[in-house]
Formats: sequence, C-alpha cells, structure tokens
Amino acid sequence: MEKDVQKKPHRLKAVYQAGRTKIQTRLGFYTLLVSLFILKTFLAYGMDFNWMHVSSLYQVFLMLINPIGFTMLIFALPLFFKNRNLYYGGMMVLYTALTTYLYISVTYYREFTDYLSVNVILNYSSVNQGGKAAGAISFSAHDFLFWIDVVILLGLLLFKKIKRDRKEVRPGKTSTLIAIGWLIIMANLALADVDRPQLLTRQFDREYLVKYLGIGPFTILDAYNTFKTSQVRKSAKPEELQKVKKYVQDHYVGMNPTYAGKAKGKNVIVIHLESFQQFSIDRKVNGQEVTPFLNSLYHSKDTIAFDNFFHQVGQGKTSDAENLLETSTYGLPQGSLFAKLGNDQTFQAMPAILNQRAGYSSAVFHGNTGSFWNRTNVYKNMGYQNWISGEYFDTSGKKSTAWGLKDKLLFKDSVPYLERLQQPFYAKYITVSNHIPYEIDKDDQDPNFQTSNSGSKYIDNYFITNHYLDQAIKEFFDYLKKSGLYDNTMVVLYGDHYGINNTDTKYLAPLLGKDPSKWTDLDNENLQRTPLIIHIPGLKNGGINHTYGGEVDVAPTIEHLLGISSKRYIQFGQDLLSTNRSQLVVMRNKDWMTPEYASISGTIWDTKTGEKVIDPTPDQEKLFNKYQTEANEKLAMSDTLNQKNLLRFYHPDGFKAVDAAAYDYSKSKTLARFKKANENLSSTSLYTQHGDQSTVGDYVTNAPEINDSPDSLLSDYPGASVAFAPSNASSSSSSSSSSN
Repeated sequence: MEKDVQKKPHRLKAVYQAGRTKIQTRLGFYTLLVSLFILKTFLAYGMDFNWMHVSSLYQVFLMLINPIGFTMLIFALPLFFKNRNLYYGGMMVLYTALTTYLYISVTYYREFTDYLSVNVILNYSSVNQGGKAAGAISFSAHDFLFWIDVVILLGLLLFKKIKRDRKEVRPGKTSTLIAIGWLIIMANLALADVDRPQLLTRQFDREYLVKYLGIGPFTILDAYNTFKTSQVRKSAKPEELQKVKKYVQDHYVGMNPTYAGKAKGKNVIVIHLESFQQFSIDRKVNGQEVTPFLNSLYHSKDTIAFDNFFHQVGQGKTSDAENLLETSTYGLPQGSLFAKLGNDQTFQAMPAILNQRAGYSSAVFHGNTGSFWNRTNVYKNMGYQNWISGEYFDTSGKKSTAWGLKDKLLFKDSVPYLERLQQPFYAKYITVSNHIPYEIDKDDQDPNFQTSNSGSKYIDNYFITNHYLDQAIKEFFDYLKKSGLYDNTMVVLYGDHYGINNTDTKYLAPLLGKDPSKWTDLDNENLQRTPLIIHIPGLKNGGINHTYGGEVDVAPTIEHLLGISSKRYIQFGQDLLSTNRSQLVVMRNKDWMTPEYASISGTIWDTKTGEKVIDPTPDQEKLFNKYQTEANEKLAMSDTLNQKNLLRFYHPDGFKAVDAAAYDYSKSKTLARFKKANENLSSTSLYTQHGDQSTVGDYVTNAPEINDSPDSLLSDYPGASVAFAPSNASSSSSSSSSSN
C-alpha cells in the first residue's frame, strides 16, 4: 500500500510531463488548439445559443460532432508552414480570429436571436450606429471563458513555457488531417440529411444549419450563397424592370365596384392556417364537424369564401406562402426566397403599402424562433414594424410543440401586444399546432370529438389538430367581439399549403367518398386547394365564390377591399373578386389549373370528367399551349424580378423604399416602442380606447396549460408593465379562463 501511494505522484508527474512534452510539438499544439476551440464552440452552443433547441438524441449527437471536422481542417492549414515562427504565429492569429468571430456571433445572437450572416457583416456600415452600438452590446458573466485561453496561450508562448518546435510536420501527415476533417464534415452532412432532408437546398432556418452543420460550415455556405446572389444581381439592369412592369400592367384587371372599399379603414388580421386543406371545411367525421367554427365563418353572409383557391408554394413551403400573400410574387424555383434572398431583398409588401397609403401599423405573431425561415431579416425588409416571435412568450413545459407555442396560447398571449397596436393595424398570426406529425397532448384534445379510423395515424391526428385549431380561432373571435375589435376588423384566414402527403391519400380517399384504386394525379392536384375566408363584419352580401385562384392573388384582393388600388405596384396576382380576371392558376412547378383543364407533369386532364385528354383537337392543343406559355411567362417574370432584385430600381408614386435598418425587434426596443405610442395623446390603440386598461381579462380559453406556472418573462423587460407579460401571468385572466 505504501509503495502504491509513493508511486501515484510519480505516475501523475509522468502523465503531466508526457502531456507537456506532447504540447511542445507542432502536432501537440495543433491538438491543443483544436480541443480548446471545440470546447469553446460548445460553450457558445449551450450558454448562448440555447443548445439550438435540440429535440432528440440524434440532434444532440449531430450538434456534438459538427465542430470537429471543420475545426480539424481549418487548424491543419498552418501545419504547412516550415518556418516555426510562421507556424506558431499563424496558429495564434487563426485561433484569435476564429475566437473573435465566434464571440461576435454570440453577442449578435444575444441582441437579435439570430445567427450572424455574411450579408450583415458586409453591410455593417449601413446599420452601424457608432458609439451608441457599444452600449447596446450584451455581456455575460461567462464571456471571459472565450478569451482567457487566448491570453494564457500567448503568455505561455511569450515566456517560452510552450517551446516553438523546430521540427516541421510532414506534408503527408498534414494532408491526412485535412482529409479526416473533410470526411467528418461530409459524414456529418450525410447524417444531417437523414434527419432533415433537403437541408442544403431549402436552407429554411439558420438555426437548423448551425445545429446540424456547425457555425463554420454555416458561415461558408452563407458566404457562397451571398456571392452567388451578388453575381446574379450585378448583372441586373434597370431596363429589365420595364419588361416586367409592362407584363404586370397588361394583366391588371382592376377592382370589382361591388366590393371595392368594403373594408376601408378597418383593421386587418391575417390568420395563417398551418397545413390546412380545403377538404376539412364542412367535413364530418363520425357525424361530428371537424371545424364547426370555421364552417360557420365560411357560410356567413359577412364572409367572402373561395372554394377553388390553391396554394402555390415550392420548396419554401410556409415561407413561400407568406411571400405570395404579402408581395403577390412567387417563391424561387429551388429553395426558399426568404432564406436565400431575404437578407437584402427589396419588397413592396403589404405592411409597407398599407402603412404608406393608409397609416396602418403592423405586427407578426408567431410562437417560434425569429431565425426560422430567416423571418427576422425578411420582415424588416417587408416593413413590419413589430415581430413578436417565440422569444416574447412563455414556451416552457407543455406550452409548445416542436414548432412553437400552441395556438390557443399564441392567440391569448398576444393580447398585451395586439391591444397596444395603433389602429388601423395589419397583424398576421402564424399558427403551428396543425403541423405534421399532427400530434398534440391528450389534455389539449376535445374529449367529445372522436376522430377517424382511417388506418393512417397522420390522417386521424390531422383531424384532431384541425379541431384544436378551430377551437383556438373561435376563442380568438370571442375575444375580438368582447373587446370591441371585431366590428372594426377584417379577418383573413388562409391555408398555406397541403397537410396530407400523396402517400397517404389511399387512406384519405374513402373519407372523401373516393375509391382508392381509382385515385389519380388530378385527385392529388385537387387536394392542393386550401381555404381562403375573408370575414368582414357588416358585409351582408358575402357568399362562396367559385373562381379559380391562388395565393398570389390575395394581396390585390385585400388591397382593393381596403379601397387601395394595386395598379402602381409590381404584383402578379389579380383581384379574386374582379369580374374579368384570368382563372389560370399557375403552380410553382409550372403545372396549371383552370375550371376546364389541368396540366399535371405534362399530362392534360379534363377537370369536369376527371379523365386524361388523350387525343386533343387542334383547338385544344392551341389552348393548352397558350396556357403553358402564359404559365411559363408568369413564373419567369417573377423569377427575374426576385432573383435580380429589380424592385430596387422601381419607385412608384406614393411608395418609399423600406429602410430595414429603421426596424429593431429586440424586446427592450419593442416594449419601449409600444409604451411610447400608447402614451401619445393621439394614440388609437384598443388599450387607449379602454382608458389605459388592458383587455387581457376578456380572453377566455380552455387551454389546460394556462394555469401552469409561467416563466419569469419580465426579467428581460426593465420597467415594463405587467400587461406585457403573457396573459397566463395575469390573475384576472387566469380566473376568467379557469372558469371555462
């Protein structure tokens, strides 16, 4: 025993000496820096990036391996230097530079809840606020951990505690390290694609890219995309806009005088129905209506509803739907316009149009992170004044799904912000509970609603989440009525894209009264219908409109209902209420639909008979070619406009280009903005109209999570009124909801 005790210090000393000797070599120093930088990256992931909201062990595994390959590869490059001073100097310069970039990314994330992009760096001078910016930097107690090792390493090198090894590393060994790093990166990418297919092509979320690939590869990919975009845009000429402008003017159809201005001066609330398809409207399962409240809106005389309204999204899915609705232009042929071009895209979107033409304030409400679909940057370029994302809500515990705050809580917890918007306002709600895989906690399900037994869990769950969404919207409408907003608000509800994949249609077909064995491509295309419900209290002459149209047509329809002409803007849609509009619906993949015919993957179908057109007449051939030419031209015009950012050359009368730098979505600035507007004597908010009394207590919900203990959300809001807390933190609200 005594011998073991005596030997132990010698063993530790031997290990220490071996480690110290190892560090004295160039490869040892390389290994040390690689290890330290990986640990430093994990520090950023955990302490600042909130572990990037990993939701499975597989994602944890990918997050833990993603810094390894990139770090090994980058730090192997100085190993090619033969001169020892160049090697050690190069390693420390590289290490300090990467540490600096990592730390800047961290501080940027703390302020904007987004990841630093190359475009932000390149345009720093246009958003820099000089000395004021320094005071806005958010420091944390653990920040010294990013820098302490740099100081220690420099000291050890300066005082020769780490000796500079004269022996160079053989080029073959360096190349091997680079190859191993590259192989790890490629393996990482392959594994990421298993969990998140089309990660690189769609690029829908910066957080997903960092979570799956790492901060280094994300930055390189972002730099590549920025370069590609800049090259395309450098080739753009103002003259190209004239061709697009002429196309739009030639296809403008004007307003329908029966409906023009019917909602003039009213607030506008757009409710984005995630993955909601038209077939759920008026659908009964086991004798019960799936969406009884939406059905009542759909058939109301104060509603203009459309039963041949199609989504037109591409790979950008939800973000494409938003772009179509806000700008009346299409998404990109590949990937998401929001993600690929949104950083510096010039938009003429509804928030800016309504603000400049009719004094509308604006806000978006969504219970997911601001970086998803690059919304934080896109919304600034669109002219949204307020972006109330997941960071503003209590999303702890069972309050959220994987896609964000549950719908009942989103609507309820938005009230402290909604009631402080200056009227008239343009507000958009993006729901998430009806998102694949359509799973929601048992406590959130209506015990009186029995779903289908189709054989597909997605379809059976789909009707359950449809029903939950319907209940959430009813609660919101009840609030609008009780608070006094209802009579002065036009509510637009639309489905963004399909919810049920074609692979599950064999289970869906019987529920729709169809024979699965006779299901066709035309049936699949008909399923691409989503609801469009425009509810205007007091309209009285509404009804169900059978015109064929799509998401690209929504913006001019809304503008004309508000009495604002869309003629001066570059919009590819046509007012759905216009009597002389085209009923050619163009899909992003160049398919098209009309009331008589459809082109699906090059095959023509008769939409009345449901049969293929096998032997078309010469007149039919001419008509089909005409439709296809029109479809191709429309998409080409939109792509030219967006990919070359041609709107930067267009300055229509009464429209001032949006200055994205003027918008700040940080919590502190947002609260200060609301507070200042409501203290103004000319404030028109609902809060002011109620004598500076909150209407939070008017909101009644049966959401079971409403009584869960809330997180301490006000800690980030110095001096904020308690009214800015989510409504489940309000005693008056809780008492109202618990009685339901």
